[in-house]
Amino acid sequence: MTFDEILPAMATILTEHKDVLEGLEWLLINRDLNGRVRLIVPEAVKKEEEKRNRLKGMAATIDQSFKPHAYPPNAGILYESDRELACQGAAKILIPGHEDKVWVVDRLATVGNWGHIEAETKGPPRIVFFSIKGGVGRSTALATTAWKLAQTGQRVLVLDLDLQSPGLSTSLLAVERQPMYGVTDWLMEDLVDNADAVFASMLANSNLSHDGEIHVVPAHGAKPGEYVAKLGRVWMPKIQQDGTREPWSSRLQRLLQTLEERVRPDVILIDSRAGIDDMASVCLTDLGPTLVLLFALEGNQTWSGYRILFEHWQRAGVAEQIRERLQIVSGLTPEIDRDSYLKGLRERAYQVFIDTLYDEIPPLDAIIRQNPDGQRWTLPVGPSVEGWSFDEADESAPHYPWAVYWHRSFAGLNSLHGRLAGIDPREAIAVFGPLIAKIFDCLDLKMTYD
Repeated sequence: MTFDEILPAMATILTEHKDVLEGLEWLLINRDLNGRVRLIVPEAVKKEEEKRNRLKGMAATIDQSFKPHAYPPNAGILYESDRELACQGAAKILIPGHEDKVWVVDRLATVGNWGHIEAETKGPPRIVFFSIKGGVGRSTALATTAWKLAQTGQRVLVLDLDLQSPGLSTSLLAVERQPMYGVTDWLMEDLVDNADAVFASMLANSNLSHDGEIHVVPAHGAKPGEYVAKLGRVWMPKIQQDGTREPWSSRLQRLLQTLEERVRPDVILIDSRAGIDDMASVCLTDLGPTLVLLFALEGNQTWSGYRILFEHWQRAGVAEQIRERLQIVSGLTPEIDRDSYLKGLRERAYQVFIDTLYDEIPPLDAIIRQNPDGQRWTLPVGPSVEGWSFDEADESAPHYPWAVYWHRSFAGLNSLHGRLAGIDPREAIAVFGPLIAKIFDCLDLKMTYD
């Protein structure tokens, strides 16, 4: 048996051993760091011989069926007093048909948890710019969006959380305005209760602010120092004085809340790491974003990656908690055959969404009636069915791409600061207007085109 065959096979075993489930309050199927499976059950079962014997039979079946991904029967069962405590630090996956009693808990070597979704933040809107692949114009679009928001009087907070590929700050800050420290410095110093020493020197105000303000927090400061050494430690949990561990995602959330109190922004723009990465996981799932912009290029790599992510949310039972915050963006839409390109992108996006995130809504039966004048119309019959789904051509749908048009003058972050400093606003709108207009709509702001 291979790893991918475990969950389907487990569903079959649960059906075959339904008598075991009937006698249990809950059951955890634990997959350890090596992918080996064993059962975790309530400690009270230890005292009941008949239930123990049934569990041993199920453990023996798992051992026979799952080799090499199983513990031997004598080590195949663990007893725990508290289910939540047994799940602590693990990603949870549901098994269809057993959602009320059985959970798969995955012990992962990574610190990100794509299977847990925080509720939408109640503070200023947080907009995450994300992509499965790099090189899609994501950071350039974020910088230009910040520029336009500030031009209309908004106070904008920009965070560069693409820690492994930093550089967003160069598009919004002149060299002499780069702050001394960045996100990595704060996360590093926070581990030893020294975060206050860098906080005041990690914020910089962009000279592109116009009528509003753009406050930028870079990944690193003007002098990165031992950046690689710091980057290898920022993911660490913080050990509190009482011995509890604060995950690094919670530490980052605490930093963001402190920045909100300091800046009082109208909107927060977050540049996420590309790919199914630990840093990206925090940006999309832990920081409670209001809107997640999914940048895409037409091609199999894009849709294969998004399908993998969406299917994982399905299996984890959290798709409904995140799907309404998602929006596809067509990054670098070509100058030639734009309509055809966008149509193809929309069709591919629609197929992925309908296979994974949209609800399956059966068509209603219908009857056709005709009046004496020969006019015909269709009446649906049968019960109405509610669900979260969209037609392919519905412009309000999350799969319907918001466009960013490719233009050579906006290619490259290094030159973007000078470009935005002396830009003709009409040129920026020609390239980024469709995307920015949609963002303004989401924020209930009036878009200006000058």
